[in-house]
Amino acid sequence: MKVTIPVIFLIVLGLAFFSCKHKAEEIVSQDTIPNPPPPPPPVEECSPDTAYFQNDVYPVILSNCAKSGCHDLNTHSGGVTLINYESILFTGGVQPGNPGNSELYQKITETDPGDRMPPPPNDPLTAIQIGLINTWIQQGALNNVCLATQCDSVNVTYTNPVKDIVQTNCVGCHSGTNPAYGIGLETYSQVVTAANSGRLMGAIRHETGYYAMPKYGNKLSDCKIAQFNKWIQDGTPQ
Repeated sequence: MKVTIPVIFLIVLGLAFFSCKHKAEEIVSQDTIPNPPPPPPPVEECSPDTAYFQNDVYPVILSNCAKSGCHDLNTHSGGVTLINYESILFTGGVQPGNPGNSELYQKITETDPGDRMPPPPNDPLTAIQIGLINTWIQQGALNNVCLATQCDSVNVTYTNPVKDIVQTNCVGCHSGTNPAYGIGLETYSQVVTAANSGRLMGAIRHETGYYAMPKYGNKLSDCKIAQFNKWIQDGTPQ
């Protein structure tokens, strides 16, 4: 059968259309449609035998490591960014179940000040903080979180629990000769000054007009915010 040139042209055009359509579908499916976000970690009741990433480890790393000049989103010194679970796990070289082979743990336990993280003039992490990170990695470096079943927002002083909350969540950024936003929170008097100015509660409540704190991290729990509020209402007892 004799096939005319126009017929051949239409067949070629149709094949080209099919090919382009298929390639376009591939581009849309591979490059345009984003991967679904990871599911939020399940919430469980707090156990004293477990180190929880969201409660125990994340605040320590955010306050002491994920700050300007170190491992925040803009600086990412040495290619290491420590602002969320994924970046801490992968750029921090965390090996679940093996603290000794985890770069993050090696750096925070380094005895040479030139290699230790956080670097001088920052203070090294405390033994308790290092122990929590050690336990967290040994237990699988999970993105876990727990909810305390009890909250004492009646008997609140700076010594207990305000100081511990500030030390864990704030002091890493708000310390030294050049604290973040010019606010130091290393001493009782500094925390009182920030509290009486209204800036402390505005920041931890994530109110409009204030820098939401902790930076990059989750908002403090309702219990901790209530404890801060009670402490201020009672006249900031030491």
